[in-house]
Amino acid sequence: MAHQRQQTPVLQAHGVTKRFGVLVAVDHVDFQMAEHEVVAILGSNGAGKTTFFNLLTGMFAPDEGSIRYKGEDITRLSPAERVAKGLTRSFQLTSTFDTLRVIDNLVLAYYRSHCTTSIWSLLTTRTNSLHKESKILEAIETFDLQDIQSRFVRSLSLGEKRRLEIAMAILADPEVLLLDEPLAGLAESEIKGVMKVLRNQIGRQTILIVEHKISHIQDFAQRLVVMHEGRVIAEGGYEECLKHPEVRRSYWQIEATEDENA
Repeated sequence: MAHQRQQTPVLQAHGVTKRFGVLVAVDHVDFQMAEHEVVAILGSNGAGKTTFFNLLTGMFAPDEGSIRYKGEDITRLSPAERVAKGLTRSFQLTSTFDTLRVIDNLVLAYYRSHCTTSIWSLLTTRTNSLHKESKILEAIETFDLQDIQSRFVRSLSLGEKRRLEIAMAILADPEVLLLDEPLAGLAESEIKGVMKVLRNQIGRQTILIVEHKISHIQDFAQRLVVMHEGRVIAEGGYEECLKHPEVRRSYWQIEATEDENA
């Protein structure tokens, strides 16, 4: 029946496996995301979440299994080819130019995704005239960069730089935004700033975030996927996953002192 027809997942992995010698880092993982869904992959150190993330973004090729984007097999595509199709990974493909100002980094991020103008031409002749581009002005406001837009990136705090990196990733107008531990190393005040920025994107993009601390994303992710020793051991809502016996054994007990007080 028509109302029972399921929408093709935006991003899907089937039986994905990755080995490093005798170590099976990702072990026959199945995964999928719907359009505009916000999913968090959680797990303790060594759970396989970052390796799985690298498989989705094209940094690694799986030894077994397949990865599909909107129904198309992208298993063997490079990271750049995946970006061209609409999957953008923050921090890896949106590295900043530390010797340039924040505003200039935003200009470069936008125009290398949307225009054919060479970066050299932008840097030498046109950059100042591009600061008024509406999408760039919107990003400055959305990501709370007004007060730092004229500063050089090398002078930013880690939290400020993370906000800039996410802004640069989103300026590429991706359909899927992939975030690998964007909160790592941040102070609590910086975490709040980054999460405020990310919440503004809910409903605009499909978002996948890999995170170590469950307390930071409990009111952000719509679905949790918990990994342990290369396998998915639980997935579902926040409370559902917390109560899952395998999660309590393999993940919760590791961080019980911190997370139970979070």
